[in-house]
Amino acid sequence: MPARPSLRTTQVLRARTQVRVERATTTRAVRHAIVSLAGLIGTPVRNQTGQEVGRLVDVVARLYGEERYPPVTGLVIRIGRRRAFMDATAIHAVERRSVALRTARFDLRDYQRRPGEVLLARDVLDHQLVDVDGVQVIRAADLYLAPVGEYTVLVGVDVSVQSLLRRLGPKRLRWHPTPDRVIDWDAVAPFGEESTDGPATVRLRRSQEALHRLRPGELADLLEDLGRPARQELLASLRPGAAADALEEMDPDELESLLRESTPDQAAALVATMESDEAVDALRDLSGQERHELLDRMPAASREHLLRQLGYPEHEAGGFMTTRLLTAREHDTIAELRARLAEWTEHRNEIDAVVICDAEDRVVADVPLFDLVIAPPGQTLIELLRGSNHVDPVTVGPHADVGEVAAALVESRRSSLLVLDADRRPLGRILADDVVDALTPETGRRHFPRLLR
Repeated sequence: MPARPSLRTTQVLRARTQVRVERATTTRAVRHAIVSLAGLIGTPVRNQTGQEVGRLVDVVARLYGEERYPPVTGLVIRIGRRRAFMDATAIHAVERRSVALRTARFDLRDYQRRPGEVLLARDVLDHQLVDVDGVQVIRAADLYLAPVGEYTVLVGVDVSVQSLLRRLGPKRLRWHPTPDRVIDWDAVAPFGEESTDGPATVRLRRSQEALHRLRPGELADLLEDLGRPARQELLASLRPGAAADALEEMDPDELESLLRESTPDQAAALVATMESDEAVDALRDLSGQERHELLDRMPAASREHLLRQLGYPEHEAGGFMTTRLLTAREHDTIAELRARLAEWTEHRNEIDAVVICDAEDRVVADVPLFDLVIAPPGQTLIELLRGSNHVDPVTVGPHADVGEVAAALVESRRSSLLVLDADRRPLGRILADDVVDALTPETGRRHFPRLLR
């Protein structure tokens, strides 16, 4: 697939220069006091007299709460052959090479996960996360803890190769933090569902909100980089329209893999929400059996539209048009049309004009959105057409080949044209980038940022 415009690079620069609430890892005192989780695991746990009572197995933290930085809520300690749980209230200090307790009393029952808790070493270390600021998938090479106020909290993620090498090296070096590439936890979005068995990955409410502000191309980058469980979680967290926009920006091979790894019902729902031309492309990449299985699970209206479009060869206008059209009658007012247009916000990238039809659904005009913006609200569409330098709409038939479509667009200097049947009823619209896609099928779909995106 051709290189998509690098949204990731621009997003990183934009996000890193924005003014943000001060984060924990920017504080000098916190950076000086950070403790490496990877180095801490296996170190001595000492009671109030300094006597070693066990070895640290894992650190428990509450990741599903309201806090920006997850607080440590307890420790899992190996005492002989048993594993004991120590509540955070009994912790005196978490140091780089040991943990000091306030007491010698232990709960020798097996640790039971409480609501919102995860085991940091087992559930987060070495798992995939998302850096929301940098719009990139990362893997936690180490996690950093630090005292903040009265609590020990998770403050950052180390993603450097140096940390991985440190963990593989001599044991005496593992405890020493190497914060060359630390990402503040407030900028991290992990994925996964809370469960009694322990999640493979975890989710944060605040970071999910940040993900919803990402652009479709940025979400597509994340979906392509995440592993199967994580990207299914990301898709599940998005609104249907946002998920569809992201899928439309994905590499065709990656999209094909995503659809195949989803359940048939999930895949059918995803494809049904995509723009029709993108959905048809995705279905064509599947085998005949897979394609029919998804179509059978779609709502009847979506299935009909897609089957009709699949009936055209992909190099003909009917095969690469979008069937998403906003139509209006000649006697509708500008105000009424603007109100309807506002309801189509999720499809704004596919609409650059409104099709005006007569009482028999035949096309009368194709009015650019700019003309609608500057027209008086009380004016009817027929009055608009009579008072403007109206030109006939640019149209082709469904069997026009891609060369004919391209020539019509170049000659008219329009950004799109209509596909009409033999009775001049609208079947769909073809945008300029759809033509480029059809002219270069061997390189996959190209996605150009539009002004409204």
